[in-house]
Amino acid sequence: MVLEVLTPGLETTIQDWPGRIGVQSRGFFPSGPADDLAFRMANALVANEPSAAALEITMGRCEFRVLADVVVAVTGAAGAVVKCDGRPVPMWQTVRLPSGAVLEFPNVKGPGCRLYLAIAGGIDVPLVMGSRATYTAGGIGGIEGRRLIRGDVIRRFRPPDIPARRVPQDLRPVFTDTWEVEVMRGPHADETLLTDGDWHDFVTRRWKVDLSSDRSGVRLNPHRFRWARPTGGVAGAHPSNILDGQFPLGGIAAHGDVLVILGPEGPTSDGFCVIATVVSAARWKSGQARPGRDEVRFREVSLEEALQLAERTDYATDAAHYETLPEHY
Repeated sequence: MVLEVLTPGLETTIQDWPGRIGVQSRGFFPSGPADDLAFRMANALVANEPSAAALEITMGRCEFRVLADVVVAVTGAAGAVVKCDGRPVPMWQTVRLPSGAVLEFPNVKGPGCRLYLAIAGGIDVPLVMGSRATYTAGGIGGIEGRRLIRGDVIRRFRPPDIPARRVPQDLRPVFTDTWEVEVMRGPHADETLLTDGDWHDFVTRRWKVDLSSDRSGVRLNPHRFRWARPTGGVAGAHPSNILDGQFPLGGIAAHGDVLVILGPEGPTSDGFCVIATVVSAARWKSGQARPGRDEVRFREVSLEEALQLAERTDYATDAAHYETLPEHY
């Protein structure tokens, strides 16, 4: 036992990366962190395997009692003032916490909305279909398939030897309230569905993030596209309707006049067009977009650029590129 939950916050869950892969045909989206970049960096800082389970904390407002000496790392939203027994805890680096201390995550004022707490050794919860990630819609993974509640106890696996590290400033992600999110067109955006004017609107408008956004999807402000057809035919009355098919993670589905960026707990399939897909290296941005306040702009990229962005992400999550701290950290 290493942490006791004193105050669980708005939504604190156990996640792992890349989540529950290969079970979408059985009705399960992968779960995992909404911001996989900050999550992977936190695990790298405490010498965990990339797949180790850690905590995703949405909007802060939670407290933990440390039950045993532990090494941790906190990453994620900018402007967060994490404290241990009232003293600030530096983010983006390895930190030792003593037994008996109280670790506090105040309200995240932004930019960004999610924090990640990695514990050396990784969080010890059972594997469910190959993952420890919490999928609240299905009630599996994590602790009883739910958000953390007061009184929960976090257990860890045996921690490795921990060299003290810090993520260099130039490798840390930049948080903002106006996000440029890289996308690739499709799979449902050909000329029989979207007009050229619709696509131009999509990549030039600023889209407001709706307050109802969550881990299932980032909902954007309504917009009436022109569409290249009057209806969906046998699939439905609205032009966005298609016969049911599988959704990709990060897909941008047109639910009538409302676009939704599908999150890690999104629906696996439905009868709506997916006009674009967020590239894997940019999904962290939609995971940090703050509901009710932030704006998103989309930028179309080629497959080559998407692969280059993924290479940069792999570089930034490799602890070999981090700074070494003195032993007394």
